[in-house]
Order: sequence, then structure tokens, then C-alpha cells
Amino acid sequence: MSEIPDNLRYTEEHEYVKQDDDPATVIVGITDYAQGELGDVVYVELPEVGAKFGQMDVFGTIEAVKAVSELFCPIAGEVVEINDALEGDPSLVNRDPYNDGWMIKLQVLPKDLDQLLTATDYAQHIGE
Repeated sequence: MSEIPDNLRYTEEHEYVKQDDDPATVIVGITDYAQGELGDVVYVELPEVGAKFGQMDVFGTIEAVKAVSELFCPIAGEVVEINDALEGDPSLVNRDPYNDGWMIKLQVLPKDLDQLLTATDYAQHIGE
């Protein structure tokens, strides 16, 4: 069974959004379910700081032993930080997707979080 923290928001494409200390900044990564489906992550391609994305725009790719998948931006925003640690250790996504394995930080409009799935909705979406 996948870990689905209650304090996060989710997309149907298996990205999560975590509120940062600043209400206008969120942390984005892939869910525990997604990393489990991908298998061993060997490479993560992330955007440059300053890149702007609309909701559901592709912001990067994640490569695992089994497949390469696109990463979708859960809400519109501007990248203010990327997780440089993933360059040297992409398997952080497998070991700790909700903490050390995060991918980007976005500056967003906080009201946009309301359009994302709750933990309960996401659990239903993946059949848990």
C-alpha cells in the first residue's frame, strides 16, 4: 500500500504538492505510488530556475530502469528552486519521495491548490 500523506494535494498524473513555509511557494514531486510503479529511478531532468509553466505543462522527465515518463506541473507557477541533490542521487525519489526526493519549488497563487485532489480523492484514484 502506498504512503499518501493527508497534508498534501495530488494530481491524477501522480504528482504531489506540499505547502512550503511561504504560502506562495509549493514543493512538487512524484508520489510514493508513482515511484513504486516506475521502479528504480536512474535520472531526473528538471527545468531551470525561472522557468514558468501552466497547469499540466511538462516540466521535466524521470527515467527509471523500466521507462521514461514526463513530469507534469500540477499548478501554474514559476520555478524558484530545483533539487540539485537528484543530479547526483536520483534514487532519492525512490527512497524518500515526500522529503529528500522532491523535485522543484514553484511560486504559485495559493488559491490554485484548491483544484488539486485531496489525499482521500487520490487514494480513491489509485484504488487504495
